Amino acid sequence: MVEKSETSGLWPSLYDPLRALGTRIADWLSPATEASSNDNAYDISMELPGVSEDDIELTVEDGVVTVRGEKKTQQEKKGDTWYFSERQYGAFRRSFRLPEDADGDKASARMADGVLHVTVPRRSLETAKSARKIDIARG
Repeated sequence: MVEKSETSGLWPSLYDPLRALGTRIADWLSPATEASSNDNAYDISMELPGVSEDDIELTVEDGVVTVRGEKKTQQEKKGDTWYFSERQYGAFRRSFRLPEDADGDKASARMADGVLHVTVPRRSLETAKSARKIDIARG
């Protein structure tokens, strides 16, 4: 359900298209990511060219995998009559909610050719959800 409050005046209606602009720009600038699964594990691949492993923080908390990092590159070239300098800086953060059969405690990651590969093994649903009896106190 979407709710919108009615406001009077011209200014609020002009502001509406820009309300989510920051989120749209952040989504557009985030690293390209691909998620897949097979019978044994969930895999997340994220393109991070130019980002060092030391500049990446990978955490698993409460069933959510979060990748944070920062890209810092600088290129400088000089000639007799010319000078070229280029810098790229930017922080990013992506989060992925894991399914209930994912074992976040056994997640692993590797970096190869500018692509971060995160693997989260699956566990059987019986192991993930073990039922226990809860006694009811009286009075």
